[in-house]
Amino acid sequence: MATQADAQELAALRALSASIGLNPHMTQAAGGNTSLKAGDTLWIKASGTWLKDALSDDIMVPVAMAPLLEAVDRRDPAADKPQAFAIEDLNPRGLRPSIETTVHALMPQRVVLHVHCVDTISLAVQADGEAEVAKRLGGIEWAWVPYFRPGLPLARGIAERLRPGVDVLILGNHGLVVAAETVPDAQALLHRVRSLLARPARATAAPDIAALTTLAGDYRLPADIEAHAVAIDAESLHMAEAGSLYPDHVIFLGQGSVLARPGEDVAGVVARLGAAPPAILFPGAGVLMRGDASAGADAMQRCLADVTARVDGKARLNYLTAAENDELVNWDAEQYRQKLNAAGTA
Repeated sequence: MATQADAQELAALRALSASIGLNPHMTQAAGGNTSLKAGDTLWIKASGTWLKDALSDDIMVPVAMAPLLEAVDRRDPAADKPQAFAIEDLNPRGLRPSIETTVHALMPQRVVLHVHCVDTISLAVQADGEAEVAKRLGGIEWAWVPYFRPGLPLARGIAERLRPGVDVLILGNHGLVVAAETVPDAQALLHRVRSLLARPARATAAPDIAALTTLAGDYRLPADIEAHAVAIDAESLHMAEAGSLYPDHVIFLGQGSVLARPGEDVAGVVARLGAAPPAILFPGAGVLMRGDASAGADAMQRCLADVTARVDGKARLNYLTAAENDELVNWDAEQYRQKLNAAGTA
């Protein structure tokens, strides 16, 4: 770090990052990222690492900010591989910076927090999401950014919509970004925005654990009991069945959701598909996870339940297109994250 003050601010950011990472309503698995600008260096969470580990593990990577921003401005594909801008001398573990490093670099404020807040996402997937957010964020300088693939496309989309003074971004089908000059100010702004965007979740019945156990085969119950709600609530189930709503769902669980048909058990679903999906939704009963499903998959299955339970059941939703799904699955940066996820690192 350049100064003692920078070092203290980075320590404060690590503490806040860990707190954010421990709240499944704020971010999930390896999703979300935080950063601090110290002179010409941007310290940002490493790709594939979990924010909850920010105090127990060294997850922050130093990046040379000026050349990265120049690459974004030139629309240089190199900006899509932020590892090329990592400062090797300060990165002994060779960690890759977050795939969303460009987002953080573009925001002029010193501290940037990007979270996959379930309340925000529940609004950001609605076709009327921008109008709904506008009703709630009066008095805040915010901008709406429609969905772009994370990385350079999202950075360019943000650059086109940034105005002087904007310190909050609502990312369509993605999440929330808040920025401030200090960690306490960023934390306060995050709390304020989340409070304004908060939406109650629809209540659901308890899962039928006995029925799920009978159907399970070599599948298992999800890590969090909250994950079952998406299969029990009819409106949530309809939303899940229709497709993928945000990028990390695709990365950790694959495209869309798999629903069992009436009378099917796990073996029947797998036989029908010719493959074993990470998760299977049993309408009215609950969810089963493949036996080897990662912690990231569990976290995102709960996220799906938390998000859909907050979406207006009458709203028209924007789903990721087939091309957008494929773009995520086949993207090198996400294949790297998938590899870490499968290994248990992410």
